[in-house]
Amino acid sequence: MRFMMILRGDARTEAGVLPTEQDLATMAKYNEELVKAGVMLDGGGLKPTSEGARVTFSGGKVKVTDGPFTESKELIAGYWIIQVKSKEEAIEWARRVPFHMVPQVEGEAQIELRPFFELEDFPQGEAVQQHARLQEEMAQRKS
Repeated sequence: MRFMMILRGDARTEAGVLPTEQDLATMAKYNEELVKAGVMLDGGGLKPTSEGARVTFSGGKVKVTDGPFTESKELIAGYWIIQVKSKEEAIEWARRVPFHMVPQVEGEAQIELRPFFELEDFPQGEAVQQHARLQEEMAQRKS
C-alpha cells in the first residue's frame, strides 16, 4: 500500500522560512530511517504558495490565479510517499516524524495520511491497461 504523509503549511512555511541546519539534519536522519527500511518512495518540501499558481476550471473556462493563497491551514508544505504493508504501519511511521519539524496551524501540528488508489482498485479494462503502460514507462525513465 502506498500512502502520502502530508505536512501542512503554516505562517513560517508560507513566508519561505528555511529550516535550520539542525532541522535539516534531524529530518535527514528520519528520512534515512525510511529509506533503510525500504518504505520511502519519494518526499520533499514545497516552496511557498507565493511562488505557485492555481488553475481553476469552472463553467467550461480555465482561470489561472497566482499565489499567495490565504487559507494557510489548507496548504501543503511537504510530503513523503511511502510503501507499507498496512495503514497501521503508515501510522507508526507518521508517529516518528520529528515533531518539532511539523508546522503548527492553530496551535496543532499534524501529519495527514492518505492512501493512494492502486490500479487493482479499479475494474480491469483498456483504460486501466493504458494507465499500467504509462506507469511502466515512467518507471523506466527513473532508472
